[in-house]
Amino acid sequence: MNVDDVKALATRIREEVAKAITGQHDTVDLMLIALFAGGHILLEGPPGTAKTMTARCFAQALGVAYGRIQFTPDLMPGDIVGSNIYNFQTGQFTLTRGPIFCDLLLADEINRTPPKTQAALLEAMQEHAVTFDGTTHSLGRNFMVVATQNPIEHQGVYPLPEAQLDRFLFKHRVSYPGPEEERAIIIHHGGGSASHDIGQYGIKAQADRKTLEKALETVGSVTLVDDVVGYIAALVRATRDTADLEVGASPRAGAMLARAARARATLDGRAYVIPDDVKALAVPALRHRVILSPAAQIDGRLVEQIVSDLVDQTEAPR
Repeated sequence: MNVDDVKALATRIREEVAKAITGQHDTVDLMLIALFAGGHILLEGPPGTAKTMTARCFAQALGVAYGRIQFTPDLMPGDIVGSNIYNFQTGQFTLTRGPIFCDLLLADEINRTPPKTQAALLEAMQEHAVTFDGTTHSLGRNFMVVATQNPIEHQGVYPLPEAQLDRFLFKHRVSYPGPEEERAIIIHHGGGSASHDIGQYGIKAQADRKTLEKALETVGSVTLVDDVVGYIAALVRATRDTADLEVGASPRAGAMLARAARARATLDGRAYVIPDDVKALAVPALRHRVILSPAAQIDGRLVEQIVSDLVDQTEAPR
């Protein structure tokens, strides 16, 4: 598989998702980049903006094993990863796998569950494996988490720890649709009670596990020259030097941003990364990895604007 093949595959996936989802092009693009970069994505937006629906249609278009966890305050880690349950008939323990054993996991409303349950995803998101009862079980190279959360609720929710946020490649804010898109949504989904059934939209699988593995190999071979590597490093280090941020981005952020830039170049049909790839992905890749300083919080500054300013101030290679 070459770069053009991966670009064509991404185009077909977009077309299939568009059968059910109106708009949300930037959301689908970031999900595709996260997929081909081997990363995870956190979708944050108000209720009713099709976060869950988009993830379901995305999984359907990929043709991979799909799992969903509706996070609730009483959810336990074993409900996610599974456990060994004693079988009284056989007198032996039986391995019962949790919903995390899939290729694409939808972690719906991830901030509704306590930190001890959120932590059940830490190993899976970093190492693509889970361990319980002393045995490590692989989840496969293609394992991806698409998590959602509601930013306007403040009761019954638990903010994600920094270590958990740092494992997400992107944090994307899902916004309300424009006037024309909203009219199209009402026409498309306002005519019956079965609009939640994605089977009626005829979304066909465009890939499988082996195809995605080949695509990941292609993305990994995209050229990343030293000048662009230096640019990524300078940008990440700039987040630690500015007075507007109390905590800057981690070294992991730079490595993941480089992988994302490779994926974006591939989806654009290029076998090499340019600085514009890094600039386009800097905000969604860094906004959740940094913490505003007290002074910036008092001034009401937005983390997105600070990261965007750092991108403008960091000299890019030509």
